[in-house]
Amino acid sequence: MQDVISALGGFRGVRAELLVALKKAQPLTAHELGEQFGLTANGLRRYLKALEEDGLVHYERAVHGVGAPVFAYSLTPAGEALFPRSYVSVLATALDALRAEQGTAAVAGVLEAEWNRLADEAGPVLDALPLEERMPLVAELLTAKGYMAEAVQVDRANGKPAVTTLRIHNCAVREIADRFPEACAAEAKFVERLLGVPLVRGAHRMDGCGRCEYDVSSHLLAEKQEQE
Repeated sequence: MQDVISALGGFRGVRAELLVALKKAQPLTAHELGEQFGLTANGLRRYLKALEEDGLVHYERAVHGVGAPVFAYSLTPAGEALFPRSYVSVLATALDALRAEQGTAAVAGVLEAEWNRLADEAGPVLDALPLEERMPLVAELLTAKGYMAEAVQVDRANGKPAVTTLRIHNCAVREIADRFPEACAAEAKFVERLLGVPLVRGAHRMDGCGRCEYDVSSHLLAEKQEQE
């Protein structure tokens, strides 16, 4: 995530790391952030106050169990805008014109062609690797494109198999996805192509989640490893 931090409008140190932490899992209380940073809640509040004064962070009262309400912090639209958004306005204008002239199928074709170009470049390297090594590399590839992605192993309760999850904390083309649902479908096809296994979308920003997630169950991982 260091490349993302270095691109945050000149912010450095704790303030930049706070912005990234909120981007990954907002809203968060000062206490929850303090546990992540190894600092007291009071110690973090001056940084949060500074970000609030810059118009990048805001807070709302939240009730966590029994007791008095606490303040939960989130990014403002200005804070969200610090994270990469690649060529969005130009692309949106071009896609609007294309859809008006040739329909949604043409839009889907353009979006898929861009992802396929990237997959053609990365495929020869990834194809030679086992699946468990591909996941973090795909996450790095997406992060380099501004998507703030990571591969994590998630254990589940009740004896259910663990899942390997690709988490995408920042959509570099969020405004495009809002207007053209084909963008999300093209992204999913790209990730499945590079990993070579069916995926389940466990979370989706378009459904109101704070991030997108693609899950690969452990039994699929095992099957893929056997084939390789």
